[in-house]
Amino acid sequence: MNYDLRPAEILLVEDNIGDVRLIEEALKDTKLLYNLHNVSDGVYAMDFLRKQNGFENVPTPDLIILDLNMPRKNGFEVLQEVKQDEKLKRIPVVVMTVSNDEQDILKSYNLHANCYVTKPLDFNQFCEIVRKIENFWFSIVTLPKREE
Repeated sequence: MNYDLRPAEILLVEDNIGDVRLIEEALKDTKLLYNLHNVSDGVYAMDFLRKQNGFENVPTPDLIILDLNMPRKNGFEVLQEVKQDEKLKRIPVVVMTVSNDEQDILKSYNLHANCYVTKPLDFNQFCEIVRKIENFWFSIVTLPKREE
């Protein structure tokens, strides 16, 4: 997919406003043309992805960055629903969370996460990881054409 022609659509499912700001800051330093959409919990994430309940006109994301620990519907539930849905399952899901618990890692991969990243506490490391995620998914990997 050539992202020089259109912005990459990124859905960030994150309830921590500090982490949202860090990700926004890190992406500002990239050359990627993108639109970052943020929802604060798993219920909103599924509404966004299914284009319902006020999200009817949103684009289908090229990439989902998903936190695990959220209110109402956690990241595991979102991941399971996404990967079981024929229209959504090809969207890459990057689990990005504070947990480095082996059970969380295994469960995420068992639910078909595309990768699992533990959030570093250091600001510079956090920004570097976000830039590497962006570079990998939008410069190295060939993604399927986004369905609208």
